Amino acid sequence: MTYPPPPPDQSGQGGFQYDPYGSQPGSQPQNPGSQPPQPGGYPPPQQPGYGQPSQPQQPGYGPAPQLPPAAPGYPPAYGAPGYGPPLPKGLAIASMVLGIIAAALLCIPGAGGFVSLVCGILAVIMGGVALKRVNAGTAAGKGQAITGIVCGSVVCALAIIILIVWFSVGAALIGGAGTATY
Repeated sequence: MTYPPPPPDQSGQGGFQYDPYGSQPGSQPQNPGSQPPQPGGYPPPQQPGYGQPSQPQQPGYGPAPQLPPAAPGYPPAYGAPGYGPPLPKGLAIASMVLGIIAAALLCIPGAGGFVSLVCGILAVIMGGVALKRVNAGTAAGKGQAITGIVCGSVVCALAIIILIVWFSVGAALIGGAGTATY
């Protein structure tokens, strides 16, 4: 990653620019007590016993390592900061989808009662298992699991009522057919 060049110095401090990595020329402060080099490029002679005390060098950190960006649709690379392993939520999504399908099948007159009851029961079971895994921290999708449980339970209750009414009306029609006089 490259950064744009710094703006020109307008602070009036003699051309000093702060560079945390020390990689640009002119970015290090000039030592005010030093003398310019003598002709021939040799440094000025030092007086014995009069110098700045030497301090141990501290190692710099340098630039942070850059990881290549992850391709769309793929998880980040191993060791990428801030990311844990992806948590599965397929069971929670399946529960939600079955709950919605059960509710849609309940709206079909005649054919939806038994099939929606089976889908509703499966939605509640899968949602319960998914919610248990979410609470244990081994899966994700708490909202989808709760949606599957709620849709599945409401559909189961309505499907049972519809099936009871359907069978009682059917039994009444069959029982009444034997006593009819023509």
